[in-house]
Amino acid sequence: MLMVASCLGATFRLLAVMEVMKNISQAEMRSLMTSVSSAATTMESSSASLLSSDLANSSTYRDGSDSSYASLIEEFEEEGLCEVDDKECRFMHDQIQSAAFELICPEQRDSFRGKIGSILLQSLSPAELEASLFEVVGLLNCAASNITDDEERDELARMNLKAGIKASENAAFDTAKVYFKAGREALGPRGWEGDYSTMLDLCSDGANACFLTGDFDSMNELIDEVLSKDIGTKEMYRVSEIKVKSFIAVGKANEAINAALHFRRQLGLPAPQKKPAPKFTVIREYIRVKKLLKNKTAKDIANLPELDDELYKMGERMNEHLATSVYRVEPTMLPLVIFPMVTTSLKHGLSPSSSIAFARLGLILCGPFGKPHEGLEMAKAAELILEKPSMRSSMTHTIFVTQTCCYHWTSPLQDTIEPLLKGYQTGLEIGDTDSACKCLAVRMYHLYFTGLSLGSIQKELEAATHVLTQLKQDGTQVFIILLLTTVKKCRGLDAEACDEIMDSMLAAAASTRSFDMAVYVNLMKLEAFVLLQEWEEALELVRKAGNVQLVLPSAFGAVRFTFLEALTYLKAAQSSSGWKKRQMKKCAHKTVQLIRGWAKNGNVNVVHYLYILEAELAVLQGKNEKTKQSFNAAIATSSRNGFLQDRALAHELASAHFNAQGDDFWRNYHIECSRACYQEWGCSEKVVQLV
Repeated sequence: MLMVASCLGATFRLLAVMEVMKNISQAEMRSLMTSVSSAATTMESSSASLLSSDLANSSTYRDGSDSSYASLIEEFEEEGLCEVDDKECRFMHDQIQSAAFELICPEQRDSFRGKIGSILLQSLSPAELEASLFEVVGLLNCAASNITDDEERDELARMNLKAGIKASENAAFDTAKVYFKAGREALGPRGWEGDYSTMLDLCSDGANACFLTGDFDSMNELIDEVLSKDIGTKEMYRVSEIKVKSFIAVGKANEAINAALHFRRQLGLPAPQKKPAPKFTVIREYIRVKKLLKNKTAKDIANLPELDDELYKMGERMNEHLATSVYRVEPTMLPLVIFPMVTTSLKHGLSPSSSIAFARLGLILCGPFGKPHEGLEMAKAAELILEKPSMRSSMTHTIFVTQTCCYHWTSPLQDTIEPLLKGYQTGLEIGDTDSACKCLAVRMYHLYFTGLSLGSIQKELEAATHVLTQLKQDGTQVFIILLLTTVKKCRGLDAEACDEIMDSMLAAAASTRSFDMAVYVNLMKLEAFVLLQEWEEALELVRKAGNVQLVLPSAFGAVRFTFLEALTYLKAAQSSSGWKKRQMKKCAHKTVQLIRGWAKNGNVNVVHYLYILEAELAVLQGKNEKTKQSFNAAIATSSRNGFLQDRALAHELASAHFNAQGDDFWRNYHIECSRACYQEWGCSEKVVQLV
C-alpha cells in the first residue's frame, strides 16, 4: 500500500490509494516488488520491518474493503510512518517515501506509475479527479513513451492541456509549461492533423507560459509554429498579443508598436500613423471624446454595459499594449491611442481594456491638459470598472497608471506606496508580470523621492534587481539599475563607476530612441548635480534635456525634474549678469509659474518645492525678509510632509544665503541642520562635502 502511496507524492489522498489497491491484483503487486533489504538500507530497522509488514499485508492479509485499508493506514500512523489529516495523508519523512518507492522494481516504475494514473483516471469521480488532476496527469506522463494507441495519446494530450490551464490559473507558469510541452509530445508529429484544436491550445497557451517564465526562445518557436498554420483571427490574436507583450518586456517598444499596429490593420480597425501627433489633431479628438462623455460621472461610466463584440475586444487589447509602448518612444501619439479606446467603451460597452483607457485618459487630463480634478474622476471610473468580476485581468495595469500618473497630483506621494505594492503582488498572481514589475519600479522611485533612507532603498533595489532578472523583465530592470546607481553615488559608493553607468545608459537610450529612459537618466544625473551643488553641469544638462513634460507626461519624475530645472535656472541667474541673467530669469519664471499652477490646483507634493523656488527668486531680487520667510516655510513644509532630502536641501540653500549676508549664526545653524538631515537620509557623499 505504501508503494502505491509513494508514487502519489509526499502528500497523498487515502481515497486515491484505496482505488488503486482495489484494481491491482496481489500477484501483480508481488511481481513489482524488490527485496526489502535493498530498499531500506538507509532506514532504521523498525521502519524497515514496517515496510516489510506493508509488503506482506498488501499481498496476503487485506480483504479489499475500505475499512481494511483504513485500518492499515492507522497502523502506519501509529508506527510513525505517515500522518493522517482528514482525507489526506503525509509521509513523516522523505526517506520513508523513498524507501517505499524503492520497493518497486526499477524497470517497472514508470509503467507502474502510468498504471496508477490510468486507474485513477477511470475510477475517480469528476470532482475527485479535478482535485487530483496534477497527480494523475503526472503519473500518466511517466508512461507516455509506452502508449502506442493514437486515441490514448490524444486523451493524454488533452489531460495535459487541462492541467496546464489549471496551473496557469494558479500562476504556476513553470509547472504549466511542463504540462503544455508534455501534451505536445504526446500528440507528436501527427499533432496538427490528429487533434488540431488541442495542438493549437497547447502551442498558444504554451507560448504564453514560456513568455511569463522568460523562456523567449521557446515562446518564439511556438508562436512561429502557430502562425505558419491556416488559423482564424481569434487564434492569430492570441499569439500576436504574446509577441507584442514579449517586445515590451525586453524594452523593444518600437517593435511592439509595429506589431500592434499591424494586427489592428489586419482586423480592419483604424490605427494611427507612427509619427508625432500634431496638436490640432489631439485637440480635435479630445473635443469629440468630451462630447461623448457629456459630463458623465465615474459611476455613470462604470455602469455602462459590457462589450460583446470580439473584434472590438481584440482591437482594444492591442491598443492597450500600443499605449504602453508609445508612452516610451513617441508620447505625442498617446492621446490618439487613448481617445479611440475611450470612444469604443462609451459607444459599444466596457471591456477589461476600458479601465486602462479611462486611467490613461486621467493621465492625459492630469498632466498635459492641466485638469487634475477631471483626471481623477476618470481614474475613479477606472477603479469602479475593476469592481466588475470580468475586469480583474486589467487590475495591475490600471493600478500602475493611476498611482504613477494621477493620484500624486492632489494626494501625498507617500499614499501611492502601498497601492503600488498591491499592484505588484496582484500582477504576479494574475500573470500580468510586465505591469507588476512596472509597479515595483515606480514604487522604488517614489520611495526615493519621499526621502526613505538610502540604505533601506538600496536593499530593496538589490532584491528587486534579482526578481526582475528571474522574470527576464529587461526593460524595467534598466530603470531599477539606474536608481540603484544613483543611490550608490549618493552614499559615496564608487561614484566614478556610477557616472560611467549613467553615461552608457544615456547613450543606449539615444540609440534606441527610448525617450522615457533618457528622461529618467537625465533626471537622476540632475539629482546628483543639484545634490553636489554642481550648477554649471546642471545647467548644461537641462538645456540639452528638452521638454520633459512632453516626453514623460503626468509622472512624478517629470514634476521632480521641473523643480530641479527651475532651481538650476535660478542659480544660473544669480551667478550671471546682463543678457544671460535675463534669459535665465525668464526660463526660471516659466517653470516656477508651472509649479505654482500645480500647487494652486491642489498638488501637496510641490508646496515645499514652490517655497524653495520663491526663496531663491527672492535672493535674486534682493528681498532678504521674503527669502528668510520662504526658506522657513520650505523647511517646515518638507519636514511636515516627510521629504527628508528636500529639507536638507532647503537648509543648505538657506545656509548659503546667510553666508552671503555675513550672518554666521544662521549660516552655521542651517548647515548643521542640513548635515544632520543628509546623515539621517544616509547620503554619505554629501555629509563628507559639508564637513
